[in-house]
Amino acid sequence: MSEDLGPLDAFSEAVIRVAERVLPSVVSVQVQTRRGTGGGSGSVLTPDGFILTSAHVVDGAKRVDVTFSDGGEVVADVTGRDTLSDLAVLRARGDVPPALARGDAAQLQVGQLVVAVGSPLGLAGSVTAGVVSALGRSLPTRSGRVIDEVIQTDAALNPGNSGGALADSAGRLVGVNTAVAGVGVGLAVPINATTERIIASLMRTGRVRRGWLGIAGTQVPLRPELAAKLGRKRGVQVAQVVPGSAAATAGLRAGDILVAIGGDPVATATDIQALMVEGTIGRRIEVTVWRNGALVDAVAVPRELTDEA
Repeated sequence: MSEDLGPLDAFSEAVIRVAERVLPSVVSVQVQTRRGTGGGSGSVLTPDGFILTSAHVVDGAKRVDVTFSDGGEVVADVTGRDTLSDLAVLRARGDVPPALARGDAAQLQVGQLVVAVGSPLGLAGSVTAGVVSALGRSLPTRSGRVIDEVIQTDAALNPGNSGGALADSAGRLVGVNTAVAGVGVGLAVPINATTERIIASLMRTGRVRRGWLGIAGTQVPLRPELAAKLGRKRGVQVAQVVPGSAAATAGLRAGDILVAIGGDPVATATDIQALMVEGTIGRRIEVTVWRNGALVDAVAVPRELTDEA
């Protein structure tokens, strides 16, 4: 990069560099359903044809066609969808461009440059740039559940961007663009340790199995004496226990402050979701809560989370 470039030119060069790396690996996704046609975007995950997109883009798909930036087209099959994370994996029936390198959204910082690539309004290969406006947002999904740790960006997004790539300045995939929350407010599902496990499960089995305790709660500060004892400042206060759930059977109550599951610390609802992995289903796990001035241990047996849960 030339030393006499001004700030705008330096920014432009950074975006151009990312676009050159990312554009060939971002695809346009056309979907046919019983209701008609729709579209979105996707990113090439692996050299053998796996493509990442948003679950809502391929909802009800009877046929999926994928178009590459060089004009090539292939038919793709929906390998798996996970409505709770709004992620889906496709498998192309043919050759695909090089896979995108994947980064870690957990390393993002507010103010960091990000570049959104996709097919907004059917305009394939569109690039917009902005910054990370906020981290840790929550996004309600069509299933009625919430995706946590969502990335907020001011990179311009429009219908059709869903499923497309959000890349960092190194051209690594750090998010999957999923929603436009308002003017100048775009949201993306992060690529992190949790979603990497979801993606791997979709590629391997076409589905994601999760454990379910059956509680709803909010983050609360811990009393100073408890915070000092546990070495952390926050826990999750139980607001509701679903009748007949694993939490109800274990004796958890509204007002309990959940501080650990299976010995692992819990400070947010996201922490609980991250611990409710497939291996917890049907297995006895210790749940530690703060109740009436004392730490209380209960044993819960999580059930598999279903759409009805």
